[in-house]
Amino acid sequence: MFRAADRLKVVLQHLDRPNSRIKACATSAQVSAYTHPVEFRYTTDNDVLTPEQRLFYEENGFLLIKNLIPDEAIDRFRTEFEKICRREVKVPGLLVMRDVAISKSEFLPDQSAVSKLQDFQEDQELFRYCTLPQILKYVECFTGPNIMAMHTMLINKPPDAGKKTSRHPMHQDLHYFPFRPADHIVCAWTAMERVDRSNGCLVVLPGTHKGTLKQHDYPDWEGGVNKMYHGIRDYDPDQQRVHLVMEKGDTVFFHPLLIHGSGMNRTQGFRKAISCHYASSDCYYIDVKGTSQEIIEQEVKEIAQRKYNAGSDITLQDTWAVRGRLVKGQRTMM
Repeated sequence: MFRAADRLKVVLQHLDRPNSRIKACATSAQVSAYTHPVEFRYTTDNDVLTPEQRLFYEENGFLLIKNLIPDEAIDRFRTEFEKICRREVKVPGLLVMRDVAISKSEFLPDQSAVSKLQDFQEDQELFRYCTLPQILKYVECFTGPNIMAMHTMLINKPPDAGKKTSRHPMHQDLHYFPFRPADHIVCAWTAMERVDRSNGCLVVLPGTHKGTLKQHDYPDWEGGVNKMYHGIRDYDPDQQRVHLVMEKGDTVFFHPLLIHGSGMNRTQGFRKAISCHYASSDCYYIDVKGTSQEIIEQEVKEIAQRKYNAGSDITLQDTWAVRGRLVKGQRTMM
């Protein structure tokens, strides 16, 4: 059983902080306790995750898998991204976003004008990411066998223009989702190149997935903030945080209540990552009226009305219902 604890240390080495600073990791005693009945809330038993990996996710709300996606696949995603930026490919429903610091500049037909592609589910090449067997193998550990791809993004974090707008405030992804239960939702986030603190890697607050959905709003940042980059204001800034240093192809899976964000890109290059949020098709939609999520529903409605001439009676769950695509198993409730 001591060997099991040693294997856990390998997982912890994926992070850029000493193991002793990760309070929420599984200890030797916790690993030993696995030999006795343990009730797992956030993971399922399908022989993919080791006992140590399950314990780590249960306690921390994220799990980093090294070398999961091959270079060839990532290079294909990069090529498709560049084609979209050059307007060689038109994708229905795709939302092309630019950093607020350059949003008023003349459009440039290349990646320097684009900070994010959102909702690429209708692009056959990029959507291949969401269906990769090596991704879905892990996703099933969190969602169960019936899997919907719900939210897709390719992030192209630009070099910071000096106004710190390349940061992403600390937030919870569930703030944007009108479906539940949260424990059957997971994000897969893959680095398309080396990601570290110099170019704005992900930063997470371990264990915060055990909390509740907090109030989000735009942060009061000098220089402004990108559209829909809402953040949490009432979290403890001194709370332990972990910066996820990742190599090309590394993939982190994390819970939608995990508080996370990313720092500035202080390099001269663009930091690329591709991600998909998955949910069990057994999930159900909720009405967000009267909740803290009303703020995001209003913004999404405004975008839908402006871009697609949607009616005033459109709801947040309407906009999500058309995005979701079954990628494994059966489509049940969603």
